[in-house]
This record gives sequence, C-alpha cells and structure tokens, in this order.
Amino acid sequence: MVMIERETHKLEKRLCRLVGQAITDYNMIEEGDKVMVCVSGGKDSYGMLDILLKMQARAPVHFDLIAVNLDQKQPGFPEDVLPRYLGELGVPFHIENQDTYSIVKRVIPEGKTLCSLCSRLRRGILYRVADELGATKIALGHHRDDILQTFFLNMFFGGKLKGMPPKLVSDDGRHIVIRPMALVAERDLTRWSAHRQFPIIPCTLCGSQTNLQRKQVGQMLQDWEKKFPGRIESMFSALQNVTPSHLMDSRRFDFQGLRATGVSSDDGDRAFDPEDYPAAATVPELQVVRFE
Repeated sequence: MVMIERETHKLEKRLCRLVGQAITDYNMIEEGDKVMVCVSGGKDSYGMLDILLKMQARAPVHFDLIAVNLDQKQPGFPEDVLPRYLGELGVPFHIENQDTYSIVKRVIPEGKTLCSLCSRLRRGILYRVADELGATKIALGHHRDDILQTFFLNMFFGGKLKGMPPKLVSDDGRHIVIRPMALVAERDLTRWSAHRQFPIIPCTLCGSQTNLQRKQVGQMLQDWEKKFPGRIESMFSALQNVTPSHLMDSRRFDFQGLRATGVSSDDGDRAFDPEDYPAAATVPELQVVRFE
C-alpha cells in the first residue's frame, strides 16, 4: 500500500512538472488569462483539467479556468455525467448542446471515417463558445503520443513534416490554442485516470471505428516502444531539435543563396564524417507497416 502511494505521488509530481514545463517553455498561460478547458469525457481531457487545477493553485500568476463540454447528441450519450462531475469538482463549467452527430451521419457515407468533418464542426463551435465566454486561451488535451502520431500521419499520408504544435493561433486568427499535456506520455495519463477514477465517457461517434489510420500509427509506435525502449523519447526529442539546413525545404532554408563564408559552423556539412549516434538510438531493422 505504501509503495502504491509512493508511486502515485511520483506520478502526480511528474505530471505537474511536465505540464508546468510546457506552460513555461511555450508561454501558454499568462497573468489574467481565462482558459477554456475542453472536456470530452475521455481520460486525456479529464487529466488535463485535473492537473491544471493543481497548477492554478500553485502558479505564480493568476488565471481562471472554465470547463467546456460539447454535447454532440450521440445516441445514448450520458448527458448527466459531466455536469455532475464538474459540479462536484467545484469548477465553473458550460455545456454546449449542438447536434453535430446527425450532420456527420447524414453527410459522411456509411463506412467512411467521420473524424475530419466532426473535428471541423466541433472546432467552429468551440471557437464561438470561447468568444461568448470571454476565454483568452483554448486548452486541448492532446499528449505526447498524439503529437507523434500526427507527425507520422502527415509524413506517411500527407507528404509533410508537420506535427501538432503545443501552441498555435486558430484558423480564424482570433484565438490561442494550447496543449498543456504536450510533454506528457499517454501511459501516465492512463495510470492517473485509473488512480483518480474519472467517469470516462466513450466516444460512440468515432471511437468505434477500429481501422482508423491514427490507430494503426498508434499501434506501430507502441510496438516500437516495446521492442526498442527509449525510441519514443528519441523521436519526440527530434521534433524539438530541427535543423532546417539539413532538410530539403527551400521555403525554410535559403539553399539558392547559400555561399561559402570561410567561417566554421556546427550546421556545416558532415557528410564525410562517421555517424555518431548514442547506442539507445540505434535504428531498428526496417519493417513494412500495412494500413488497412
């Protein structure tokens, strides 16, 4: 029992440290902010709200939190769960009722992925709600594993080196969107959710689509982590350690204007030097990954 309590305490400290680091590194929350915390009923958004409440109590700046849930009117959605939980928690909250479920089911052919349209509809509604509530920041619960999955999805299927940033300006240019859980591993959120016994609400709209490409990529990353411990951490570090001069995008680096300067540079070409990688970063044998 003592061991379990000690491990739980270490987990809480790690979650708070990583969220605090993300907030500081990317200047996510500032004095006087009103942060709209998007709560879906899943472990990630519950965990985000939980940790942000802890950070709010100890932060050197004052900021307010308001939890917002979008009730999309999926059949069987337990609409009483979140209001009851948030009320007992004592956090200000707003439930937005919008029947996006009927729209998605009507527009998207049977058997096709629902996520893209659902996401666009949800995003537009949440931007409007943020305006109405006077929120200065919109917090989403995406974690480290989500960010890596997005990176590989864009590379495999979109032909882009593009991830999911910890902070960005919304597509309408009017809101700042933050991801306070950006440095947090999903396995830690799973453990924290079990400890806190969050009243999880499964997504019956898209969660039942078992062959989504994101789930396939997620499984690939899990397999890598089992076979090559430390691989996930190495890949995630790479997203924060980019060298544009050693890629091939002329929009990000002026290859045409590149001239010899006669001055030594760490970014210079090392093509004739042996590769010097840490042992933990050894590249695994290439495998063919099939996406059904």
